[in-house]
Amino acid sequence: MSAVCQVTGRKPGYGKQVSHSHRRTSRRWEPNLQAKRYFVPSEGRWVRLRVSVKGMKTIDKRGIEAVVAGLRAKGVQL
Repeated sequence: MSAVCQVTGRKPGYGKQVSHSHRRTSRRWEPNLQAKRYFVPSEGRWVRLRVSVKGMKTIDKRGIEAVVAGLRAKGVQL
């Protein structure tokens, strides 16, 4: 499963790890993804989402109804 937030679309960041001797190696920064269940009152059911913590804050601010409607508009199967 890819490391992508379903709400915000956050993906891993890529870059270099630089040691004390300045030797560079590739690394990636993973988004803080969590598997969460949200109850959607209009549908009367639970929806399972893979969201970043930033996505959880977005859901708290906008509401699960608006977020689910936006995901459905994008064509995401829930």
